[in-house]
Amino acid sequence: MLAATLLSLGVVFLAELGDRSQLITMTYALRYRWWVVLSGVAIAACLAHGVSVTIGHFLGTALPARPLAFASALAFLIFAVWAWREGNSDDDASATDEPRFALLAVISTFLLAEMSDKTTLATLMLASDHDWIGVWAGSTLGMVLADGLAIGVGVLLHRRLPRQLLHVLASLLFLMFGLWILLDSALGWRPAAIVATTTVALVAAAVAVAQVLRRRRTSASIAGRSPEIV
Repeated sequence: MLAATLLSLGVVFLAELGDRSQLITMTYALRYRWWVVLSGVAIAACLAHGVSVTIGHFLGTALPARPLAFASALAFLIFAVWAWREGNSDDDASATDEPRFALLAVISTFLLAEMSDKTTLATLMLASDHDWIGVWAGSTLGMVLADGLAIGVGVLLHRRLPRQLLHVLASLLFLMFGLWILLDSALGWRPAAIVATTTVALVAAAVAVAQVLRRRRTSASIAGRSPEIV
């Protein structure tokens, strides 16, 4: 059991580095409290890997990847619209003060994303040849540790960037994930997925640069008028 735990922990941790799950975690960390995001990741990882380990150990069959990919893509597109509306809202209250349904949002998004991800397929294969309890524990812990690093990055960005910009960037990231999963995983159109996600990424970069330049111009304007006020 210990060997299976360590093996699955290492496999999942390495597989999660640079994976979409880390980017999703960072996106949620821009909007919600870190402990809410981490709790959601842990619960989703436990559920998703529990299902894959059970199937791998007792049935030895693959998960229905395409229907799950469609459901995952739909969830990301819905959250993209949700984040965009929050970013364009006139309400100045931060989303981290009272994250309404935040935990449920994190759990549902990660659960759908992980059920068609390579880490879930890896745990399925590991469970077919190793102790299933150890694989379950190790894969869950590996995902929590890897995504915990992304939460740290999200917290740092949250302290340095304005709230409205964070919501807009989060919306564009959700849109990028949703389009990739829909076009690549669900429909099998990888060239179209590359074009669509690259376009969204360029738009996100342009929005970020425009916001930074506008803040600098505003700060310079305020600094230029301050002596007259005094």
